[in-house]
Amino acid sequence: MSEPVDKMSFEEAIKELEAVVGQLERGDVALDQSIALYERGAALKARCEAKLKEAEEKVAKITLGEGGQPTGTEPLDG
Repeated sequence: MSEPVDKMSFEEAIKELEAVVGQLERGDVALDQSIALYERGAALKARCEAKLKEAEEKVAKITLGEGGQPTGTEPLDG
């Protein structure tokens, strides 16, 4: 739990989120630690959602040519 959430890849964030959920479900952690885990889990969930949205936007920018074949991509900014 030391890497900043905003620097994690989707895969890193989802893996840690799964671990956090597992710890919380087992219920074998102290209340203070449970609260910290819950907060970390909320941040990880938000990171995963943001990364999925980025990927969705990139896919939406793919332009299709004749026959439905990708011809390239447009930058997200333009």
